[in-house]
Amino acid sequence: MSETWTFVCATGELLPGEMRTTFDEITSVPIIVFNFDGDLYALEDQCSHEDFGLSSGGAFDTALGTIECVLHGAKFDVRDGRALCAPAYEPVAKFPTKIEHGGVWTRDDRD
Repeated sequence: MSETWTFVCATGELLPGEMRTTFDEITSVPIIVFNFDGDLYALEDQCSHEDFGLSSGGAFDTALGTIECVLHGAKFDVRDGRALCAPAYEPVAKFPTKIEHGGVWTRDDRD
């Protein structure tokens, strides 16, 4: 498990309804961070159905808090990563976020 937090952006650069991508500094896992109504959530930037980045044209529905993979239309809840419809049945990994020193931070906390 990585104990090193990865800087995503300054807090003012991730407004409600926006998302940002980064790579974990230790594991190099792609991470997508969402600002959903002022709360921050981070998921692995990888559709669980197919090896494809959710941020690659994925639509962040700011009313429902979902991200849709443009490859096959799978949807995931940005708050917990659970798959909401076929063709995805497995969730995507969820990661912790924090605000510290004026920045947004995340990390791959899997063992």
